[in-house]
Amino acid sequence: MERFLWYPLEHLPFIVLVIMIVFTVHEFAHAYSAYKFGDDTAYKEGRVTLNPMVHLDLMGSILLLIAGFGWAKPVPVNASRFKHRRVMSIVVSAVGPLSNLLMAVVGMFIIYGLVASGVVHVASTGVQDALIVFFSYFIMINILLFVFNLIPLPPLDGYRIVSEFLPLRLRYKIEQNIHWAMILFLLFVFIPPLRAVTLDPILSLQYPLFNGLNDLMQSIFGFRIWLPR
Repeated sequence: MERFLWYPLEHLPFIVLVIMIVFTVHEFAHAYSAYKFGDDTAYKEGRVTLNPMVHLDLMGSILLLIAGFGWAKPVPVNASRFKHRRVMSIVVSAVGPLSNLLMAVVGMFIIYGLVASGVVHVASTGVQDALIVFFSYFIMINILLFVFNLIPLPPLDGYRIVSEFLPLRLRYKIEQNIHWAMILFLLFVFIPPLRAVTLDPILSLQYPLFNGLNDLMQSIFGFRIWLPR
């Protein structure tokens, strides 16, 4: 079974826990910001909540396990209810990926803080290993989702941001054929030569971001933690 998974099988419990947290916060950020801007569509559907079962998408979660990235259930947004439609639509779309980046930064602070306070050193080897594994995945998956969701391909957040600057006629045509974009996306995922020249170069941006966060923590705490990527 392990050869079909992107991650080691023994790390599966950590991955599942991380997925539940990061997808939930991401979608909650969309739903909450839309609600605060005057659109109660997501609120009426029960999406302004931190209950993971409301936000998780089965296919998107499975794809993260086997392909290394995935998605949750999209939050319904009626932009016509926003006072400033374009600006607020961009903000609502952007807060999802930004929540992932913020969680990555918070995760870094927590693990560095635990080490600096000495809490990690008094724990057993098993607990130390578990903390390192969990926070490594928590940080890396959040950075990955930050990068992935900014790809300007429907139905990702990056497309929703870019689409606000497209001519209405072009935007309408794209949305009329959005199912073809999804098929194209899946081809990029599952055909290695296509993935190597499309998604992989973009997703590789997660590594310099990860290293940059580590550099920032080192400058703050005065030491560096080895976190597996």
